[in-house]
Amino acid sequence: MSQINMAQQAAEQPLQHLILNKWFSYSGGVSTPLDYIPNKALGLFSIAFAGDFAEKHIANIVDFLATHNQNVTAICQYQPDLGLAPALCFYAQNADKTINPLVLQEFSNTLDCQLVQVATPPNLYEPGLLVMDMDSTAITIECIDEIARLANVYDEVASVTALAMAGKLDFSESLYQRVAKLEGIEKSLIEELKSTLPLMPGIKILCQILKQHKWYLAIASGGFVPFAERVQELINLDEVHANVLEFKNDKLTGKVLGTIVDAQQKAVVLESLQQKLGLKKAQTVAIGDGANDLVMMAKAGLGVAVHGKPKVVEQAQAAICDGSLLQLLYMLAIPLEKQPTL
Repeated sequence: MSQINMAQQAAEQPLQHLILNKWFSYSGGVSTPLDYIPNKALGLFSIAFAGDFAEKHIANIVDFLATHNQNVTAICQYQPDLGLAPALCFYAQNADKTINPLVLQEFSNTLDCQLVQVATPPNLYEPGLLVMDMDSTAITIECIDEIARLANVYDEVASVTALAMAGKLDFSESLYQRVAKLEGIEKSLIEELKSTLPLMPGIKILCQILKQHKWYLAIASGGFVPFAERVQELINLDEVHANVLEFKNDKLTGKVLGTIVDAQQKAVVLESLQQKLGLKKAQTVAIGDGANDLVMMAKAGLGVAVHGKPKVVEQAQAAICDGSLLQLLYMLAIPLEKQPTL
């Protein structure tokens, strides 16, 4: 075998020398065990996940970060849950400016993985708060569009929904406009739709794990109360906030009652829960897919776009662009504290 082929074979080997949950210094392709844990209050943590990693991936990611003036000082391989493949975390102690998530996404696509950056990451093993959007986040559908399908106005309602989620229409006005088209829908059809809500992959086990570690879980949704309450039952949420549809004679009137849960109201929900629970901002997380989630996500210690629109991915601190929501654990369980072993 030639030296070149031997080198290629070595480069493809899995990262067996990186002991799980152990930090290593990295310089010139050489990893050396560290006798300390990085300071979570300083620098940036770049997390590569959902990939089949080998040595070449480490070199590629380190070089990429260096081109953005982020010099990696330590790396760690870790596995927050047995349902997840190991991830790689790259620590740049002196970095403070994150890379645009769309740029991270474009680069990580070349390595067939996902890459996010987190500053002052939350700690899974301390009490925290997760506030989530519902439609296209906790569940895979937009409920208002599915109701519209029942009324044979799906195309016109769904097109408005898409514009609102992309931030091209005022959310409250778009909601009134869309709900008006649902007048006359039988309550029994709403109940039928409510009974068949498809959960987003990974959301149920994610919530189970968070509850085990005393996290408080809530929905803040621009959707509707009947569906939010059903999701609450399915994944054991502590509370839900959503819009109230008006019914008369067991039919929709085409009106929404009370305060609209729009972008600002979602942020109010997050901040009020943080205060009620007495949590540090760093222990608050918000996830969503639409433009009306951005204010809430900005108020949280960590705001994560979930299968989000490009505008949302670009403005979020981090993004899960593909796969299970269980992957949120990669951002909550970086080995920076003493923690239980798997």
